[in-house]
Amino acid sequence: MKLIQIKKRWWWLLGLPLFLFALFLAADKLFPLPIQSLKPTQTILAEDGQPLWRFADEQGIWRYPVTLNELPKHYLQALLTYEDRWFYYHWGINPAAIFRACWQYLINGRIISGGSTLTMQVARIIDPHDKTLLGKLRQVFRAAQLEWHYSKDEILTLYVNRAPFGGTLAGIGAASWAYLGKAPSAITPAESALLAVLPQAPSRLRPDRYPQQAQQARDKVLDRLQAFSVWPESMIDDIRQEEVWVYPRKPPQLAPLLARRLSVRYPDRPIIHTTIDTALQYTLEDLAINWKNKLLPKGSLAILVVDHTDMSVKAYVGSVDFNDKARFGQVDMIAALRSPGSTLKPFLYAFALEDGLIHSESLLQDVPRITSDYRPLNFDTGFSGPVSVSQALQRSLNLPAVQLLEIYGPKRFATKLYQTGLKLHSAGNEPNLSYILGGASTRMDQLLAAYSAFARQGKVAQLRFTLDQPLVEKSLFSHAAGWVVRQILAGESPQSDALVGSSVVPLAFKTGTSYGYRDAWAVGINARYLIGVWVGRPDGTPVAGQYGNASAVPILQQVNTILLNRLRAINQVLPEDPQPDTVTSTMICWPTGEALASSDPNCHRQMRTWIVNDVIPPTLSSFESANHQAMRAGQITVWVNQQGYRVASDCPDAHKKQLAIWPIALENWLRPEERRAELLPKIDKNCPILTDTSFGPLLINGMIDQQVLKPLPQKNSVTITLNSLGGFGQRWWFVDGKLQQSLPEGQRFEFTLSDKGAHNLLLLDESGQIDRLSFRLE
Repeated sequence: MKLIQIKKRWWWLLGLPLFLFALFLAADKLFPLPIQSLKPTQTILAEDGQPLWRFADEQGIWRYPVTLNELPKHYLQALLTYEDRWFYYHWGINPAAIFRACWQYLINGRIISGGSTLTMQVARIIDPHDKTLLGKLRQVFRAAQLEWHYSKDEILTLYVNRAPFGGTLAGIGAASWAYLGKAPSAITPAESALLAVLPQAPSRLRPDRYPQQAQQARDKVLDRLQAFSVWPESMIDDIRQEEVWVYPRKPPQLAPLLARRLSVRYPDRPIIHTTIDTALQYTLEDLAINWKNKLLPKGSLAILVVDHTDMSVKAYVGSVDFNDKARFGQVDMIAALRSPGSTLKPFLYAFALEDGLIHSESLLQDVPRITSDYRPLNFDTGFSGPVSVSQALQRSLNLPAVQLLEIYGPKRFATKLYQTGLKLHSAGNEPNLSYILGGASTRMDQLLAAYSAFARQGKVAQLRFTLDQPLVEKSLFSHAAGWVVRQILAGESPQSDALVGSSVVPLAFKTGTSYGYRDAWAVGINARYLIGVWVGRPDGTPVAGQYGNASAVPILQQVNTILLNRLRAINQVLPEDPQPDTVTSTMICWPTGEALASSDPNCHRQMRTWIVNDVIPPTLSSFESANHQAMRAGQITVWVNQQGYRVASDCPDAHKKQLAIWPIALENWLRPEERRAELLPKIDKNCPILTDTSFGPLLINGMIDQQVLKPLPQKNSVTITLNSLGGFGQRWWFVDGKLQQSLPEGQRFEFTLSDKGAHNLLLLDESGQIDRLSFRLE
């Protein structure tokens, strides 16, 4: 009988644990750990690891996740010694600690030490409970769950990342940055002792508010470390001499618009490690604030700095002031679609150089467009006549760029840019001639990435915002073409090949102004950095008098000076971009664009130019003159006799003569000796040519310059009838700057005028020639 009773007791003793274990497993299934329900926070870091911006969770709590490997050994020693020396040896509950806490409470009548393990504290953090017996039992159950599902290191990681540290801070990472301004890996032993005790009473022990109480709590940790000989006595004595004082710090508030952009792009990353230079970001945000009062109401600006050696973004200022709602400070103008103005022109010239259409001093025509529906003007509304490629680009002249794009092709131009990431947007997205003058919208970040081709041997590389982002690049044009355009933008002139210039290219920049003065741009390339500057109103309203050279260039130059001074301060060697082997310099002549001796009669103006692959392209014709030989520039053949007069080819003693002729559209801007009337020999009346394809100069017939007109008696107006002589094709008649009529060649122009005073009359023909005069009506 006794044997049976003993067996029953043993079965009971063995069955009870199994029953409890089965009950635990069932409860574990029914009430899983609520860890996954916690919404993670995000921290945006600078290149050096310093937080730029933080995004709290729904309760406003900020966490900065760390791993145990990122924490110094002395912090873990202080934490475990003070909180739970037997952490790695118990199963979540330490009976000895609970018994000790109960005994101290009975003896002293108050709580002397707690019996909670670190695991139990994690349980309370992830599943808060009331301070009741039932709540304590729930905490024990959660601690058992933690030990069942997680390793000791994983539980400890949960604690160091979720323990409260006062205010809206959770975890050692957030506390280290908020209170000490440093990464948790860099905290000292004294700081480790302080941070180890803060979670015991985070509100009461905050070192920024209650330094004396925090110091007393820290010293308790030191007492425990001393009692168990964890740290050397000498080190503990030195720490006791240190006073606890933490200067109140502001939350990290740098690069807010970049932080928001990356948070949207990487929503599941708790930590986003950017390439931002903290000191430079501070400097440029201050610079933007200083410029704020110089801008008109509702005006903003944006600055983007990229290290083109690895395409890492070093500074990102998306608005003049993130907190200024009146200036739309929370609108990111680096990512906004805006008209780029003339900032696309360098790409067109590089494409044309690569295709052998031009060299750096090719002759272009800065003259009115009259045979096309698209008739833009230059920024200053004037015309310069004959200009070189380098002059047109440096002065950002519109008409030469339109001439070149018409020949190169707008669709081809837009497609090449699109293939490397620079997307142009317009109504209908149909590329046209206006694209080169800002007739399509784009983004600053894409524009600056495209400009990297001028610093990276013709290859466009995408911007790198994070340290783990790979460098991706694609060829846009040849190294030679990009190098020549960069030299032009830097104001460098070609030298003899015997005189090699510096391989460090100075600041090269291009300005841009959109229609209606809505956007002012300056994009720069120095030896190491790409710099983008935009100034304007985010709502797109015009700002009279705001343009690239006046509004954006001063900021660009200030940023460039800051960047170069930083490099000099650390004796940083500037990257070099030596002249490519395929680029040489030579002397060419206008108007043909060919390499001629200065003594050659067909060399009217000589200059030195850069050429690519030893190709010297002839002068480009305008699109209008492509089908009219007499309107083109270049060599023409005439027949002359012994006396030098022009004759028909079958006349006695006739022989060929090659003459260099300027485009007829440039007649009004040429020196007298360069005009066709002076260059072409007189026609011999005894043996005249049958047709003269070199039409004469355009003249107004029927009125002389400075003529005074009076109406007939009893009349208040006059009717004037005029003819035109010479010229070519269609005629356009303007009175006081307003187009009156477009008439075919040979048809009379008649108009009536009643306004007394001074007036101007202007006549244009299809070849681009102009004749003008002034008169008065009394």
